[in-house]
Amino acid sequence: MSVGSQPVSEPVWFKSSYSGGNATECVETAFTLSGVRVRDSKRPQSHYLLISAEAWRNFLAGARDGH
Repeated sequence: MSVGSQPVSEPVWFKSSYSGGNATECVETAFTLSGVRVRDSKRPQSHYLLISAEAWRNFLAGARDGH
């Protein structure tokens, strides 16, 4: 049985590998069924942005293409 396909009650947040050791200025992201959440790592209990999966794919494509 694969546990990866089961819904998670709390999102799993992670920082970019590019953030290095600087813990003072970073964003965290979490993938959910409704899209991608983005928050300030310094204020994890505060609000977050919810970005649709389609918008996230477009963002990544633009970043890869240099737009």
